Amino acid sequence: GKKLGYTFNHRNLHNVSLGQGQEVVAEQALDLAAQEGHWVILQNIHLVAKWLSCLEKKLEQLSEGSHRDFRVFVSAEPAPCAESHIIPQGILENSIKITSEAPTGMHANLHKALDNFSQDTLEMCSQEKEFRSILFALCYFHAVVAERRKFGPQGWNRPYPFSTGDLTISVSVLHNCLQASSKVPYDDLRYLVGEIMYGGHITDDWDRRLCKTYLEEFIKPEMLEGELCLAPGFPLPGNMDYNGYHQYIDDALPPESPHLYGLHPNAEIGFLTQRSERLLRTVLELQPRDSSTAHGALGSQEEMVQALLEEMLEKLTEEFNMAELLAKVQERTPYAVVALQECERMNALTAEIRRSLAELQLGLKGELTMTSDMESLQNSLFLDMVPESWLRRSYPSTASLGSWFADLLARISQLEAWTRDFSLPSTLWLGGLFSPQSLLTAVMQTAARRNKWPLDRMVLQCDVTKRSREDFASAPREGAYVHGLFMEGARWDAQAGTLADARLQELTPAMPVLFLRAVPGDKQDTRGLYPCPLYKTRQRGPTYVWTFNLKTKENPSKWVLAGVALLLQT
Repeated sequence: GKKLGYTFNHRNLHNVSLGQGQEVVAEQALDLAAQEGHWVILQNIHLVAKWLSCLEKKLEQLSEGSHRDFRVFVSAEPAPCAESHIIPQGILENSIKITSEAPTGMHANLHKALDNFSQDTLEMCSQEKEFRSILFALCYFHAVVAERRKFGPQGWNRPYPFSTGDLTISVSVLHNCLQASSKVPYDDLRYLVGEIMYGGHITDDWDRRLCKTYLEEFIKPEMLEGELCLAPGFPLPGNMDYNGYHQYIDDALPPESPHLYGLHPNAEIGFLTQRSERLLRTVLELQPRDSSTAHGALGSQEEMVQALLEEMLEKLTEEFNMAELLAKVQERTPYAVVALQECERMNALTAEIRRSLAELQLGLKGELTMTSDMESLQNSLFLDMVPESWLRRSYPSTASLGSWFADLLARISQLEAWTRDFSLPSTLWLGGLFSPQSLLTAVMQTAARRNKWPLDRMVLQCDVTKRSREDFASAPREGAYVHGLFMEGARWDAQAGTLADARLQELTPAMPVLFLRAVPGDKQDTRGLYPCPLYKTRQRGPTYVWTFNLKTKENPSKWVLAGVALLLQT
């Protein structure tokens, strides 16, 4: 207070936590503070959205004639999205805004994690060496799982609110375990930290596997023998004091890179590219769209949209005649059922596309009144985005409208070829199906019927061939050949027949044709295999399809930490 030209003590402070009818108390505090030159702290204003307009008027009234020392501080949680911003513009414009942001980068995160403790913490356990080593490993683990979020779905399928509370409680558990046992209970520690303290936040099974793998790599007996590296070029430090650990981080931690998280350098290229695309998309959406300003070599928005919808209507084929297709099917095999279901889904999508485009065409000609749905469709076509009404009947996709429509026509072509005689294609484009799971289930059903095996005791075996789709003339006797898959986080070495490190700047290399067949679960050898999740898009998470076991000469944990997955779209 003295630096600002006035004195201040706790009696001059009015602290009001909003919610549960505290608005009247807040107004009384503001009136008193304005007269006496006190400070008012209004906490959690996001809980009283309806009152904020009253607060804005109140502050405007008090801005004139109030005591020169009068100050108001307000706090609120960050809004999850732009639509949730509720603080009035008048309050924001007349405020000095302060935000508390999480540290960025492994260096800052590791220091921040260690800042939660002190020299006294390091000295409170009787098993000092073990306690200090595992505490530092837990700090590194916390920094990794917190900062890995920046890599998007390749980092975590879903974002999780890991906090310093998870770390401090984990260290308390560590202290209690070491005090109660003469030996370090590694399995118990990993379970308590990975399944309860941090695992309590995790809702995705693949993210749970990642968390468990980190702890298996960081907390194990080798850590006390000086043989453990937390990251390439960053060994676990020995027994040091508190300041020594901070100094060790400054001296020994390698420069920031995906290697510190177990990821390939391509992961950084991927998330920076996606961030740039979002920025450019936002800039594009801010461009003027009226005909007077947008007129140029490409014409007005209406002319561009008119030309585009005419082209799309011309290229869009007729819907599948389901009555004819059903009459053509001689035997409703699992594969034939999949083809029919795909045709029904495609009909629903193309019918909506044709209806909405024809409606918009009439609206642009002035023969129909433009509705909000038609305007939304027009804006989507102009911005090269897939319209919302199409996405609701479609398959998950992150492509722009042009790529999405070309992809749609290719999917229709595959279905037309498949339904000519309903025989399984020589190789099937797995990503060209609305429901890839249905085809994989059909492979298992067909084998179960032929061999009289129980379906619930069968698994799908995945063999990666060394050939491309052009090299196959017919479908296999058993199972199916599928193509159109991509790998993220690594690549497939066709010569060695195993997983290998990705090449720099090759973000999603294409896979050779895969041979899928069903085998009894007890006959599958899982040694030397990496259970690789298959997703429909790079968004991962809810687009999960299946798990394919891929051969690896290295420890599967390497590919888990690298976020290696198969994708049906790039």
